[in-house]
Amino acid sequence: MMWLHKTKTLLGFLTLSSSVIYAQKDSIENRQFVNEELLKRIEELENKQNPKKTSVVDFYGFIRTDFSYDSRQVAYTREYLMNLYPLDEKLDANGDDINASGGSNFLAIGTRLGARVSGPEIWGAKSYALAEADFVGNTEINRASGGSGTIGMLRLRQAHFTLAWQKTSLNVGQSWYPAVIPEVMPSVADFNAGVMFTPFGWGTQIRVNHQFNTNITASITAYKDREFPTATAGGAYTNSASLNSSIPIFNAQIQFKNEHIITGIGGEYQSLKPVTESNNLKSSNKVNAGAGYAYFRYSDSKFIGKFYGMHGGNLHHYVMNSGFGGYLSDDGTEAYKPVRTTSLWTDFSAGNAKITPGIFFGYTKNHGAGGDISNLYMRGGDARRVLDNVWRASGRVEFKQNKFNLAPEVEYTAAKWADTDSNGAAGGNGKSVGSLRILARAIYSF
Repeated sequence: MMWLHKTKTLLGFLTLSSSVIYAQKDSIENRQFVNEELLKRIEELENKQNPKKTSVVDFYGFIRTDFSYDSRQVAYTREYLMNLYPLDEKLDANGDDINASGGSNFLAIGTRLGARVSGPEIWGAKSYALAEADFVGNTEINRASGGSGTIGMLRLRQAHFTLAWQKTSLNVGQSWYPAVIPEVMPSVADFNAGVMFTPFGWGTQIRVNHQFNTNITASITAYKDREFPTATAGGAYTNSASLNSSIPIFNAQIQFKNEHIITGIGGEYQSLKPVTESNNLKSSNKVNAGAGYAYFRYSDSKFIGKFYGMHGGNLHHYVMNSGFGGYLSDDGTEAYKPVRTTSLWTDFSAGNAKITPGIFFGYTKNHGAGGDISNLYMRGGDARRVLDNVWRASGRVEFKQNKFNLAPEVEYTAAKWADTDSNGAAGGNGKSVGSLRILARAIYSF
């Protein structure tokens, strides 16, 4: 029986040892669990105190002040800030030209604020956004009532986001019109930025860009007029031509870009519906027009040269000498034809970082509607008198010091006016007028 007693003793020892081992194991696992929970809690507290940033916002802008003097009355927007062309001769009873008188202004409404956002990855794409505004306002002075419009109030310039994959990107929101190439814009000091000769403005859009290689990119854009809408026909209201249209304006473009050169060509098509009712009748008549453009820029450390050319119909929304004409159709409603315009400009400047001289020259020509019209809805003309052509030459010098930029500029704009012929082009009784603008612009950037 001695062996039975030894066996019981051994089994008891093994049982006790197992209990101790399991107890130690449970204790170790419990300690590990407690430690893991403690670490998680510490990490949660740290994240609350120092949250991980999914978006980075970069604020930017500048304070801008412009002084300008014009030797003649001019067509303008925003209290002379953006001059367009000199007004036609207007003789009083004594034979004196009423428009042969000057004017000036001093404004800071060109001041700009903006924010760039780099966001998280979305559907495998890098995400970006931009919002930008100035104080130019959206409506003009009402001379009849003496109202100041919205000048001096905040105006939305851009508000859009971008999703960028490896080769393709999508841009949605309000941005530059697709024919506006920011890298190929006149470098003039004047706030007019070369308008009448170069396309200008912003619109709400959807744009798809595809990069074929490191140098070539193609884009397709669908957009609606926004900041500077098309002309207003009889019986219409501001921007009704775009709002009544069931389809947007379509634009396609291809661009080549390397270290020194940016060049491209593009085209667009629009089908706008000015009114839904004409002469008390339902109207489905549209303004159908196309446009084409090409641009080129060369730059190096010492020189920057730019060229831009555009030809098309109803380019009013680009702040150009264009629009459309109306005529009575067989069904008794007013039908429309686009006024065709050609515009060219070039700009040269030095690449000096401290003192930068530059010159600009622009020319635009009105070709009319190409057929008989009775009403004219365009910038720079009506059924009585119309612009035939406008040219502008200017010279400037920019003085740069850190965040500060001072630029005096002298600008001369000449216009030829004439009687409006049957298709909206210039006829007889021509008269050339000119206006000298002397200006200075000061900018402090941040």
